[in-house]
Amino acid sequence: MSWEAIRAYDYRGAFNKVRAGRAWRWGGVAAAGLVGGWLGLALGGEVVTPIGPADVTLGLSLQWDGETVVDVRPLGQLAFDTHDAPLRLEATISDIRLSAAEEMFADPDAINRMAAGIGSDLRAGVISLVVRALVAATLGAVIMGLLLFRSAGRALFSGLVSLVVLVGSGALAASSFNPSAIAEPRYTGLIAGAPQVVGGAEAVVSRFNQYQEQLAGLVGNVAMIYEATSTLPVYEEDESVVRVLHVSDIQLNPASWSIIRTLREQYGADVVVDSGDLTDRGSAAEDVFADEIADLEVPYVWVRGEHDSMGTQRAVESQPNAVVLDEDTEEVAGLTFYGVGDPRYTPDATRLNPDEEAVAALGEEQASSVAESDAGNEVDVAVLHTRTQGNAFDGVVPLVLTGGDHMRSTALGDQGTRFLVQGSTGGAGLSGLDHGRGRPTPYQASVLYFDVETGRLQARDDIDLGGIGLTSAQVERHIEPDPDRPVGDEPEEAEEDATEPERTP
Repeated sequence: MSWEAIRAYDYRGAFNKVRAGRAWRWGGVAAAGLVGGWLGLALGGEVVTPIGPADVTLGLSLQWDGETVVDVRPLGQLAFDTHDAPLRLEATISDIRLSAAEEMFADPDAINRMAAGIGSDLRAGVISLVVRALVAATLGAVIMGLLLFRSAGRALFSGLVSLVVLVGSGALAASSFNPSAIAEPRYTGLIAGAPQVVGGAEAVVSRFNQYQEQLAGLVGNVAMIYEATSTLPVYEEDESVVRVLHVSDIQLNPASWSIIRTLREQYGADVVVDSGDLTDRGSAAEDVFADEIADLEVPYVWVRGEHDSMGTQRAVESQPNAVVLDEDTEEVAGLTFYGVGDPRYTPDATRLNPDEEAVAALGEEQASSVAESDAGNEVDVAVLHTRTQGNAFDGVVPLVLTGGDHMRSTALGDQGTRFLVQGSTGGAGLSGLDHGRGRPTPYQASVLYFDVETGRLQARDDIDLGGIGLTSAQVERHIEPDPDRPVGDEPEEAEEDATEPERTP
C-alpha cells in the first residue's frame, strides 16, 4: 500500500464501525439476557409453600404494573397494589389440609392463633421463591447466551444482566411494598363469590393496622371457600355498621332488579338508595316497573331523576318499603337522609326545562335551606340525581350521593364533603342492549359501610358487572381516608376528637 493510500484511509470511520459493531454485539448479549431471564422465570419461578391450612403455589413473573394476586379458582382473583416494581407475585391454592381447616372451623380462636405464624410462613415462602427465581432467571439467560453466541463469556454476561435486572426489580418492590394494600382488594370473577372472598369491610376498618390478622382473615376466607363454598356465611353480623346499597340510572332495564336483589342479599344491605332515573320516559305504562321495589324487603330511598315524572314518583310512593325524598329529611336504618328530585323532566319536549346554571342555583337554595334548618346538622347523606345540583352541599353534609353520568366517579369537596357519583345500575337502560353501539355500558353499584354511631362513611365496595351475561364482576374496595374529618364550619375540636388515622394506602 502506498504512502498516499495510507494517508487517505479513514481510520476514524473504521474505528467507529468497530465500536458500533461491538455495541450491537453487547446489546444483543444484554437482550439475550433479558429474554432468557424472562423464559427462565416463566418456567422455573414457582415454589409450593404451606401458609395456614393451605399449600400455596407462589409464582413470580414480569409485569409492567406491579401487583400481588391471589387466585381463588373457580371464583376469581384478588389483586392488591402492594408495590411499584414491574413484578407480579401470584399465589394459588394448591391444596387444603383438611385437618387444619376443620380445626379452624371448629375453634373460633384458631384463626387468631394462625395469625401469629402466618407472617413467618409467608416470609419463608417468599424468600424461597426469590432464591428460586434468581437461579431460574440467571440459568435461563446463560443458556440463551450459549445457544445464540457459542461463547461462555457472553453467556455469563447475559446471566449477569438478568441477575442485575431481577435484583434491582426486587429491591424496588421491597422498598415500595405497602402491606396495608390488603385492606383495599380488587376482586375479579364470579359475583356470587365476591362477598365471601373480599370479606367484611367493617373488620378491615376496625383492624386496619393489624396486618397479620387481616392476612390471616384472607387465608381463612379462601380456605373456607375451598372447603365449604356452598355453606359459607356471607358477612358477620355487626350492629355497629350500616350497609347501604347505592344504585342509580336503572332506566327501565328489568335485569337490574335481579342484580339489586342479588347484591342486597349477598352483602346483607340494610337499605337501598336510588339516586334517580328509574324509568326511561316516565310514562304511565312504565309505572308497573316500580312494583319490583316491594320485593326487596328493605327500605328503598329514592329521588326523582330527569327521566322520571311525577307519575313515576307516585308509583314509587305506593310501594310499602319506599322512602321518597323531595326536599324531605328522613331517618332510615339509623342514618338521616335528605333528598330532592331533579327539577327537569327531559322526555317531555314541550316542557321548558331549566338549564345547568338554573339547576345549580336551585341546588344552592336547597343546600342553604338544609344548612339553616334544625335538622341540618343531623343529615348524614344527601341524595340528588346530578352533581350539578349537589355541588352546593359541599360543607353542608358529610356525603352526597348522585347519579346521572352513567359512570362512577368520586371527589372530596373543598369543605370536606365526599361526593359519590354512581354509574348506571341498568347498563344505561335498554339502549345498553344495542350491540351496534360498541362496548356495552357496565352495570355499576356500590355497597357503602357507615358507622352507626357517627353516621360517617367508613369504606365502600365498588361493583362493576360486565354488561351482557352478568356472570362476572370486578369488586374494588376503598377505605375512606379520614371518615371523621370536619365538614364545613364544624369547630376545630371535631378534628381533635377524630380517632381514625389517615389510611391512604
